[in-house]
Order: sequence, then structure tokens, then C-alpha cells
Amino acid sequence: MKVAVAHEWLVRYAGSERVVAELLDAFPGSRLLTTVVDPDAIPAELRLAEPSFLQRVPRATSHHEWLLPLMPLSWRLREPVDGVDAVVSSSHACAKAVRVSDGVTHVCYCHTPMRYAWDFESESGRFPAPIRPAARAGMTWFRRWDRSTASRVDRFVANSTAVAGRIRRFYGREADVVHPPVRTEFFTPGGEREDWFLYVGRLVSYKRPELVVDAFRGLDARLRVVGDGHLRERLERDAPSNVEFLGEQGEDELRDLYRRARAFVYPADEDFGIVMAEVQACGTPVIGLRRGGAVDIVQDGMTGWLLDEQDAGELRRAVERAAVEELDSAAIRRNAERFSPGRFREQMRRLVGEAVSGSTAVPQPEALAAGGSE
Repeated sequence: MKVAVAHEWLVRYAGSERVVAELLDAFPGSRLLTTVVDPDAIPAELRLAEPSFLQRVPRATSHHEWLLPLMPLSWRLREPVDGVDAVVSSSHACAKAVRVSDGVTHVCYCHTPMRYAWDFESESGRFPAPIRPAARAGMTWFRRWDRSTASRVDRFVANSTAVAGRIRRFYGREADVVHPPVRTEFFTPGGEREDWFLYVGRLVSYKRPELVVDAFRGLDARLRVVGDGHLRERLERDAPSNVEFLGEQGEDELRDLYRRARAFVYPADEDFGIVMAEVQACGTPVIGLRRGGAVDIVQDGMTGWLLDEQDAGELRRAVERAAVEELDSAAIRRNAERFSPGRFREQMRRLVGEAVSGSTAVPQPEALAAGGSE
């Protein structure tokens, strides 16, 4: 198959950009379309991306989110993609609006329906305070536009069962589930387990780091916090003495922390939450929330423990349980092998091939989510 890949923007190399890299591996020779590219922030295989007119806007790569009102136009002004069998859009905002020529199949790998539009309050901190009222009003239009562009997609693929549910709720469409690729060849078990707990993530409101810090108040257990964000100064100032802030860490240091932690604490409601899968690939249990991607990643009581609510008391009790309960590290690792890059590529090739050939069967999300390792 000849394929083109469309992605929102390429200004850093994180979870969704790794998905794009794996899509390019799954479909060699693909064109790559986007809105804005920062070649200094991404690996070589992504630098051949074809940006939109927004690339010429001053400070576009450092302030791309300010350009959100122009993103629909940037995709509208492109010529419809032709000369390929399929376009695979990697979308969490506007990329699924990519136009395709007649006879070209459009498969959308959806990281989530646009959070700005459908859950503005949790995302409002991304917008400068003076423009939040206008942005909130503008999201009414964005919701209508987002739903209308969903009709252009021939087949949806969600990154978790939670996102498949949102696609059903917001777009009225069914979706396959293919979990994003986790570098299971890099994140591996090793070293000795120690008696401290770990949180890794941006220190921003929706990740709920303040809940984690508060849960350790009065506990004998120690917590190490990796990450940065606008909440760091306040959290560090108010944290109890058994909480240590490490700031950002490199990949090797992060893997070492994953391997040595007693358990990983992560009460955020994530679309998928790839950090939890990375931790499990290192054989480390996860304390997560019984919502969002954690439901797909963590097997309650076997590879970790799931919280019913984002509550400091419940989280504290889970930490106390994790401090004395031993889980099978080998079983935790096997659970994470379901998310290998090879399995992601194989599933995406199969689903895109089915879409191009005209197959209309959409499996139940649980069928793909529950498969074994490749």
C-alpha cells in the first residue's frame, strides 16, 4: 500500500510523535503532512514532513498552540491528498481534517477527540488568562467543526478503550482499539527494588500531582517526583519532608528510577498514559485510576492497584498496601509486552489494509485491547 501520514504538529518528540515514527516504519516511503515543524526537536525521519503556511508565522514552533484558531484553515487550504491508497491521520486536535481525493481511504488514529473543544475547563490553563473567555466561546464552533470533520473519516482507530468511548459519544462512530507503541526493548527489568515510590509527569493540574504529594503526608514511605510544570514551586514549598523533587530526567536515568521504585503512583485520568506502560515494562507495579487508559494497562491486583476515585485517602491506603504486598515482576513485564512497537505496526497494517479493501467489520474494542504479546 502507498500511504500518507498526517499529524498535528512536529515541535517536540513525545508520545504522539513516536506513534508517527512507528507509522512511517509500518508504511515505508510514506509522505508526512503536518502544520508546523521544528527540525531541531525531532529525529531525522520526521524532518521531511511537509508543513502548512503556518510554518511562516513568527514563533510558530515555540507557540504553536496560539495558532489553534488557524489550524482548520491550514488543513482546508491544502490540496486533497492523492496518489496513495490511504491517508492515516494521527489526530488529537485537527489533523483528521486532512482532505483526501476520491478513492483514497482515510483512517484516523485518534489519540483523543479534541480536548480543547470537548473538555475546555481541564485544558483552560493552556490559554493566557485574558483570552480564556473568548477561547471558551470559540470552542462551541470548534465542537461543531470537529464533529463535522469526523464524517470524512472512513475508519477510526482509538488508542484506548476510553478514547473509543469518547469517539462513540462525540462522533457517533465505532472504533477499533490499537494501543500506542511502548519501547519494550528499552524499558526492561533490571536492578534491585527499593522502598520508595515514584511519580513521573508534568506538574500541571489535570495530572493531579498535588494529590500524590498530599497522600504521602504523614506516611513513613518516601516519594520521588520527576517532572516540571507550573505547580512545581508551590508543591515543593508545601511538600512534607519525605517527598523529593528531582526535576526532569534523561531516558537512562528515568529507566533506572522505573526499575528501582517500589511502585509507580499515577492518579491522572489519561487518554492512554504511556508512562504507566513503560513502568510496567520494567516490571514495576502501578497505582492508577480506574478510568481512562489505566484500565487497559493495569490488571488490578496482578500488575498494580486501581483507585475508584481521585482521593488522597484512598491513594494513601493503596500506597500502604503496595508497601507490604509483593506482585510478580515477570507477570508485570509480560503484561506490558502487549504494547510492543512490532505489535502496533502489525495491527495498523492489518486495519489500514482492511479499510482499503472495503472491509466494514469493526471488532469490539475489547477484542484488540485484550490480545497477547506479539
